[in-house]
Amino acid sequence: MSAEEDLDQFEAEVELALYQEYRAVLPMFRYVVETERRFYLANEVKVTPHSSSGATYFEVELSDAWVWDMYRPARFVASVRVVTYKDVNVEALGDKES
Repeated sequence: MSAEEDLDQFEAEVELALYQEYRAVLPMFRYVVETERRFYLANEVKVTPHSSSGATYFEVELSDAWVWDMYRPARFVASVRVVTYKDVNVEALGDKES
């Protein structure tokens, strides 16, 4: 195997492990939040739109969250604040009792 193939295989293994972790922790959360840069699971979400010089941006505050990021050693975070000019998608997950 070449170094490039080794790197591709390593990244595929890390991505698979991240997906498996996501599936395992999903039931712990109430919301799925997607920004242009990251994908989050969270139990509290607040999205506040702001306007400045004719442009609209969003401040997204998450509490008790998990971050989809294969390069982070710790994906569970107490709070996250994101500021973005791009779309923010927030989806409420189904009832945990079901």
